Amino acid sequence: MSTDRILTGIGLRLLAVALLGTMAALVKLAEARGAALGETMFFRQLCALPIVLGWLTATGNLKSVRTKRFSAHLGRTAAGLLGMTATFGSIHLLPLAEATSFQFAAPIFATLLGALWLREPTGVHRWSAVLMGFAGILIIAQPGGHGVPLTGAAVGLAAAFMIAVISILLRQIGRTESAGATVFWFSLLSVPPLGVAWLLDFRAHDAATWALLAAVGAVGGAGQIALTAALRHAPVSVVVPMDYSALIWATLFGWLLFDQLPSDTTWIGAPLLIGSGLYIALREHRLRKAASAAKPLIP
Repeated sequence: MSTDRILTGIGLRLLAVALLGTMAALVKLAEARGAALGETMFFRQLCALPIVLGWLTATGNLKSVRTKRFSAHLGRTAAGLLGMTATFGSIHLLPLAEATSFQFAAPIFATLLGALWLREPTGVHRWSAVLMGFAGILIIAQPGGHGVPLTGAAVGLAAAFMIAVISILLRQIGRTESAGATVFWFSLLSVPPLGVAWLLDFRAHDAATWALLAAVGAVGGAGQIALTAALRHAPVSVVVPMDYSALIWATLFGWLLFDQLPSDTTWIGAPLLIGSGLYIALREHRLRKAASAAKPLIP
């Protein structure tokens, strides 16, 4: 794989993280102006759908949305809605930096789920990384102390857990479905139930708040596309470490828009979480590389 393609993949991943960090800030701004959780999620999916369709059309992949695994997309949508509820909920309940930091626990939960659910072999190296990550969580949350609110911490960890669940589901769906199809069906199938939730709690807003809600969907959809496009240019092991730049955007937006800076314990715990996730990603990359090299060549 050429250096140019790898750099393109890294650039797209960094762009995706920046866009999704911007989306999180927009969610918090909309919430501060009276937007409910359900309607924020509804506009996130509704306004992203035209962008996803435009992307599929422009890249000539519109036909890829045809599927024979509709039930799999339904399951992915259910998990995605739970994950989005927890993710947006943590943004509502916590400062941006703390909400983002808890999401870094996703590789820890992915390791646990891989060992317990998929029966994947997990050695002492990964378990050590898991323990280090949980130490980071405890430092940030300070259970029993004066850390982040317990409810917010629980919702943030639930978001990380659902990210791990969804990553496993996407890995299974990806064996037969394209990334474009997965993004399209999640966006389309989630709009009706979220629309019902929005109508049941309909709220009148001023023009600026409606614009914020539309921007949540547009920016989020663009970020999702950039995430997907990055993997077309570079391996997962190369682009995933770029995700930790999200803490930079969360800190910047939290300071500029909400006059919030990460707590002292977040500065200590977040590096442990990041280090744990990076080590797990590096370990997985090395194991896959070794397994690939051990496969006999087929003439």
